[in-house]
Amino acid sequence: MPMETAALPNLEARHINKIIEMHAAWLEGRKDGARAILTRTTMSGSQWQGVQLSKAVLRLTTWVEADLTEAGLSQADLSEADMRGATLNRADMTGAEMDGARFNHAWMQGVNLAESRLSNVIFSGAQMEESRWMEATLNSCELAEARLNRAVFNHARLFGCNMSGANLSGSSFFRTRAQMCRLHSARLDNAKLSTALFQDCNFDYASLNGAVLHEADISRSSFSRAKLEKADMRDVKMSACDFSQASLAGARFAGAKMLSADLRGTNLFGAKELTSEQLSQTRTDHNTILPNGASGPYIKRSGAEKPAVQSR
Repeated sequence: MPMETAALPNLEARHINKIIEMHAAWLEGRKDGARAILTRTTMSGSQWQGVQLSKAVLRLTTWVEADLTEAGLSQADLSEADMRGATLNRADMTGAEMDGARFNHAWMQGVNLAESRLSNVIFSGAQMEESRWMEATLNSCELAEARLNRAVFNHARLFGCNMSGANLSGSSFFRTRAQMCRLHSARLDNAKLSTALFQDCNFDYASLNGAVLHEADISRSSFSRAKLEKADMRDVKMSACDFSQASLAGARFAGAKMLSADLRGTNLFGAKELTSEQLSQTRTDHNTILPNGASGPYIKRSGAEKPAVQSR
């Protein structure tokens, strides 16, 4: 059975290289190998590009502004690690344990976090464009102001996470399940949320122009003053949602479930595929702009559910 070896804080380069070599041998199942255990080690500012530390024990380690570009950290234990300002571009962190870790303002473009388990992890202000989160589990994580353009969250689970002010433009949430999450002022323009579940979430002031929510379940979520112009809302479950003073101009609503949705002060100008029955189940007022351009409240079978004909 390959042995395990622990490291001490502030290791010299020759000791580090030896630990990495022995860890590689351990991963191969060789008898002369030893698993890397770097608990409480400080590696701030170090250059570890391409290092392979899959399954290593890195609890309570400090990597402030270290360079771990393309590092192999799959299934590693990074619990309470301090990665503030570190560079982890294209790093493989598949299945890693990261409870309580800090990645504030880290550089993580293209990082792979698929199947990882994240609880109370901080990614605030991190650069995470095109990051991958497939089947990851996020609980009470902080992603405020993070750049997550074109990130992939397919089949992920999120609970109580804060993504306020995050840039999620063009991101994908196919079959994602999110509850009690905060996306206040987030950018989700052209995001793909088809078949996703975002229940009891806060999207106030968020931008979802051109977003696709086909068959999504956003029940009881708040989109007050949000922008969802030309969004695809077909077959969406939006019962008890708050869209007060939001803009849904030009959005599509075929088959949407809208019972008790709050559309007071909402701009529905040019909205398509709405029926009289759908609008009759919602709350509208004199500040609501109906699909035909008339002011509300909506009167059943008035014809105001038909979008205005655009003049050429």
